Amino acid sequence: MSPAPPVLHPGRTPRLVVLDDDPPPRLGRLAGRAEVVSVTDAAGLAAELPRADVLLVWDFLSDAVRDAWPADGPVPRWVHTASAGVDRLLFPGLAGSGAVVTNARGVFDQPIAEYVAGLVLAMAKDLYGSWDLQRERRWRHRETEKVAGSRAVVVGAGPIGRRVGALLGALGVTVELVGRRARPGVRGADELPSLLGEADWVVCAAPLTDATRGMFDAAAFARMRPGARFINVGRGQHVVEEDLARALAQGRPAGAALDVFATEPLPPDSPLWSAPGLVVSPHMSGDTVGWRDDLGAQFLDNFDRWEAGEPLRNVVDMRLGYVPSDPLDTTEDR
Repeated sequence: MSPAPPVLHPGRTPRLVVLDDDPPPRLGRLAGRAEVVSVTDAAGLAAELPRADVLLVWDFLSDAVRDAWPADGPVPRWVHTASAGVDRLLFPGLAGSGAVVTNARGVFDQPIAEYVAGLVLAMAKDLYGSWDLQRERRWRHRETEKVAGSRAVVVGAGPIGRRVGALLGALGVTVELVGRRARPGVRGADELPSLLGEADWVVCAAPLTDATRGMFDAAAFARMRPGARFINVGRGQHVVEEDLARALAQGRPAGAALDVFATEPLPPDSPLWSAPGLVVSPHMSGDTVGWRDDLGAQFLDNFDRWEAGEPLRNVVDMRLGYVPSDPLDTTEDR
């Protein structure tokens, strides 16, 4: 059951604080319904938080919420982040404040799944090799791999992971979903080590928690078969990047693609730029044309619900660090 929505006091115009100097589209729809204030940094946010009813973290890459959140006193009763991941909000002050936290679950599922499928096809068909040869004006016939009949392990059984699995399945890939705990159609995290050695494709789409931080390290890469490829669209902290660079140099895995990194932007002197067989993209797998409109519309839908006293969508369980898909996640494993 979703927690009760934060109470809107009748007769008072609610105050919405937006963390970003470029607020989301469509907020004009709130004219006359809310007082909207934009801030850009921790200092500005600290001054506004005690008077805020709602906080919209539009700049979801900022650490300002953690830096500005007060140790005591009034705080917003509802915090929405325009991202699927909520790891930047998983700090004790917010988790213990009683504020309801919601996220952008659902907006990025299909775009990220398409991105992963595109990488799988590009790697299997050696499109990168064709591009390199074209630039060298070299005609070199090669044989490529079948995608149908290959095997994938997708780590993360939430909406993004499930959508990735569905799209890969449509290409004829046999997919194993791995979640925090085993349930019908999902393998448990304790089974991952044995599954890694069977996979042609290993995709990380997990939430970042203490249990998943650094899960792809030297030991994990050593378990992968020599011809496997690794793709991370989760969080950069899932991967021990030095271990991946070393593993790629040794040929296991045979290739990789990272869309997220421990430090973003990726520093120019990072060895990942020149790691063999690695595709680097700048945290863009979910960002398709119109994505800001979609995020804005999602927030406004939840604002309508909050204003009407209805249950909010995408309520994050702060103890788990994500929106549970499985009701058992919120009862047995707390």
